[in-house]
Amino acid sequence: MTSSMDMDCERCQCQHEDKHSAILYTLLSQNLSHSPPHQRCLCHQRWTVCLRTPHITCQAASDVLVKTISFMKNLPSFHLLPRGDQLLLLDSCWVPLFLLGLVQETVTFEVMETPAPSMLEKILLDGQSKRQEPEWTQPMLAAVQWLQCSLNTFWSLDLSPKEYAYLKGAILFNPDVPGLTASLYIESLQREAERALQEVVRILHPEDQDRFALILLITSTLKSIPPALITDLFFRPVIGNADIVELIVDMLYEITSWQPAPSPHTAL
Repeated sequence: MTSSMDMDCERCQCQHEDKHSAILYTLLSQNLSHSPPHQRCLCHQRWTVCLRTPHITCQAASDVLVKTISFMKNLPSFHLLPRGDQLLLLDSCWVPLFLLGLVQETVTFEVMETPAPSMLEKILLDGQSKRQEPEWTQPMLAAVQWLQCSLNTFWSLDLSPKEYAYLKGAILFNPDVPGLTASLYIESLQREAERALQEVVRILHPEDQDRFALILLITSTLKSIPPALITDLFFRPVIGNADIVELIVDMLYEITSWQPAPSPHTAL
């Protein structure tokens, strides 16, 4: 999984658009690092990026999201919870569960720098640009790189299907979510899932005494990924400004039948 971005500072925006800022940065950097100048430039990490093949990646992401919701639907213990607790858990855990699904389904993706409008486009679209620009923000390269690093680390664990299943249960039943009314019961479900995961790890990897703790540690990185990043990167090209959580709730309770439709952003 790679970003396929040109990291060469010959394309550095600060060297071409804001020479005063570049000079100031160079002076300040001399007190921070003695590395070569081309290693100090981090402006590329502030680039906004988009999917290189949104028509393929967004469809794969949508399929993973459907499977994620199906996982919750098929858990009787989840449906025994009060409706309010179900919604709180869903809102809290859909991102790490979705990311775990990306890993399990081996969904890879590449990003590229968000194309800037040409001078001709700016002239022709003058007065219309505000109406045509999306209301959401494009992800930053640095955030996407952190996401890819987290997914790659999880891939290196090479989890078994049972490890995935029990880990998903441990993620879903999080008693620390504020506002839960059945937090004690949810805590017991999480402990049960973690015990089952630990037992599977012990059987499958008896020589690896640290594997269980490592799995939980790396899982915490998935929980640190902001929902806005996942929504903007994988779903905004399809759903536009719709609320992704509302769509997930509809899918979970089958209020509507959501089918990701091609949009002008994803059409070939």
